[in-house]
Amino acid sequence: MKRQNVTMSIPVSLLKRAKLVAAKMNTSLTEIMRRSLEEAVRDATGYRRAMVRQLALLDRGVNMGTKGRIRVSREALHER
Repeated sequence: MKRQNVTMSIPVSLLKRAKLVAAKMNTSLTEIMRRSLEEAVRDATGYRRAMVRQLALLDRGVNMGTKGRIRVSREALHER
């Protein structure tokens, strides 16, 4: 992926705290900023909402018409 340098102006106190966080996470300030920007873009594009919706669906499960009972044995399913 092609990259481009950018110049930002942020408060010195925020920069100092961000550097400490990066050091504690054993990563770079650039990586923290990249992750933050990616998250903001995902949120803005609806990706996050779609992901949460799909994860909730997985948690609820899907009605397969079995009423929670398995009517066939494992062996029968795997017969060759």
